[in-house]
Amino acid sequence: MTEPICDIECAVLGEFQTNTYTVQPAGNDTTCWVFDPGMGAHTLLHRLTERKLSVERIVITHGHADHIAGAAELIEAYPQAVLTVPAGEEEMLSSPQANLSAPFGLTIVAPPAGALVKPGDQLRLGQTRWQVLDTAGHSPGGVSYYCRQAGVVIVGDALFAGSIGRCDLPGSDFDRLIANIRINLLSLPENTRVLPGHGPQTSIGAERENNPFLH
Repeated sequence: MTEPICDIECAVLGEFQTNTYTVQPAGNDTTCWVFDPGMGAHTLLHRLTERKLSVERIVITHGHADHIAGAAELIEAYPQAVLTVPAGEEEMLSSPQANLSAPFGLTIVAPPAGALVKPGDQLRLGQTRWQVLDTAGHSPGGVSYYCRQAGVVIVGDALFAGSIGRCDLPGSDFDRLIANIRINLLSLPENTRVLPGHGPQTSIGAERENNPFLH
């Protein structure tokens, strides 16, 4: 049986129940990435300390508050971590209005980006390469991160099990989201695991077959 090339663990954080993913290369490497740190990151920090992991990169799929709320706490604990953000969503880090925390009576901000990514870019973690895919539509510049070797794509709020991201928010665009899902996600191998920003994981094959928004 082939050993997995990386270990992916999900923590469900905060009142918005955000799926925050920790990705660690296989083997004895103690380096990891954290995707979309949600509110209440102290529980995640405890788990990282318990596993003796060091955060190399904090990776953001899109800049809505529930996906960036834990970034400041993580960077305080791991100042070397590079906050990696879609180029079209940098403003949302510092603007509660843009990241939609202000309408909830919250003032959520994140530190400045350490790196900006755009569709077509590749990031490397250990032996894995993560391709940046355009999945904007739920938010103006949202992206997904696809690792062919691991057979997984981390999609933020673009695609869910049986659903898609909300398109009634400022800066959202239903037609753009559907087009990006069809072109950049449904074109992936059908057994690719889809790790969404909320709710259970699914697969490309299952969503291609059963998702009512994509028929």
